[in-house]
Amino acid sequence: MPPPTLADVIFSEQANHNFSRILGDLKRSNLSITNRLRSIQQDAKFVQEVAETLRLPLVANERCGSWYIDPSLKTASSYFKSTDGHTSQWKFSTRRLNLHLLELIGKQDGCIIVDSTRRGKRMPDALSKTIPIWCCVLNRALFPDNSSLHTLFVPPNAVSNSEKSQMEARIPEFLDSFKALNINLEPLRQHLQKPLRPLWVTQEDLLSSGPVQQVAQYSHPVVCCTSSRRVVGAEISEGGYIQGAGDDTENWALGLTAPIFWRHHERLFSTPEPELPELIQYLLDSSDPGGEATPENTKVAPHLFAGSLSALEPSLALGACVVTLGSKATKPNKWVQSPLHMDVGLGKSKVASRNLRQALPEICDFAHKYIARSSESLSNKRVVVLCETGKDLSVGVALALYCWIFDASGDVWPEKGRGEFTKTSIRVRLGQIMTAMPNANPSRATLQSINSWLMDWRKY
Repeated sequence: MPPPTLADVIFSEQANHNFSRILGDLKRSNLSITNRLRSIQQDAKFVQEVAETLRLPLVANERCGSWYIDPSLKTASSYFKSTDGHTSQWKFSTRRLNLHLLELIGKQDGCIIVDSTRRGKRMPDALSKTIPIWCCVLNRALFPDNSSLHTLFVPPNAVSNSEKSQMEARIPEFLDSFKALNINLEPLRQHLQKPLRPLWVTQEDLLSSGPVQQVAQYSHPVVCCTSSRRVVGAEISEGGYIQGAGDDTENWALGLTAPIFWRHHERLFSTPEPELPELIQYLLDSSDPGGEATPENTKVAPHLFAGSLSALEPSLALGACVVTLGSKATKPNKWVQSPLHMDVGLGKSKVASRNLRQALPEICDFAHKYIARSSESLSNKRVVVLCETGKDLSVGVALALYCWIFDASGDVWPEKGRGEFTKTSIRVRLGQIMTAMPNANPSRATLQSINSWLMDWRKY
């Protein structure tokens, strides 16, 4: 038998192309919707075990965390961003203060905040750095005279000593930005008997309540739970398991949300992969769109309320001035429905946030005329702003109205007496709204539209 030639040993271009295609197909099949949902269910069992062992309430760090918590076990939501914990980009968010957690932590002597992260990482930056910064800043703000409580704690297996030192150097700056919001700290102090102390739990750790019980003697434990098992290397070798399967849902979930998944998970698991897109669309079409919305309007500032569209009829019945923000774009000449109702069609998502900038002059003028009418007492007046979720556009418009209608003393601005708005003055008002409505989650695009219009309102 003749020895193999070079052509026999080296694969042809066609063979290489076929291998690449096969590997791509294998990767796509491994990252199927079914594998993602089963991975989520598997990780959710670990989260439930953590809650049962530590006997602390579960808090979902949105949006990803909600996928890993059965809604019947979910106590609250938080909004800690991983980008606020990226190396050299550390930040204490004055937009997402998460102050509503303090009451829960005080009453339950701690909580478990759930999140996950992508393949290869030990834990998400939101848990390893953003939450530790939050705990440290609040400890310094609420216990200013006890320097022993001002330590920054980070997980040593995820954050180096060098990075920790750099983070600590920024804490005074973050504390100043929090103080600049002029939030009344006394009610917050009443929630906590002890300082906050972050702890970390992953699937690699030996699960025990001992460390938490030890910490709870002198601090309120804030347990940062990474739900997903760490995968080092290619996930194709993990038998269908996907680390951080609940992340980046816009790229794979076809619109499926965590509440709908948990409501119909058995049906989803029993459906073949090729039929899942059709089933998901059916579930989306048949689900109550208001199921994930804020159920009623909330007072966010004097005379100003924000909520979801489900509160429209009750608000009109009370004689309030109502501004509804619809997901279907409409022309401005059709917005005013009556002297007390303005229905502004902005569109969806980022398009709505961009259109909002052009709509704000008319919205603010409509609400200001109602507030400024002398025929009624100001104490009896209320402006209600409603959007689909009750958490984004309605909150942004309420912020714009709060700045536009009322001065720093709470008096109504004269028609042409408004001064210059600054990022700082707007941020202070936003902090007050977020404290009153902690589940609000105005998007960056919405807030950019608000800031842009308020700071340049004379141009419009």
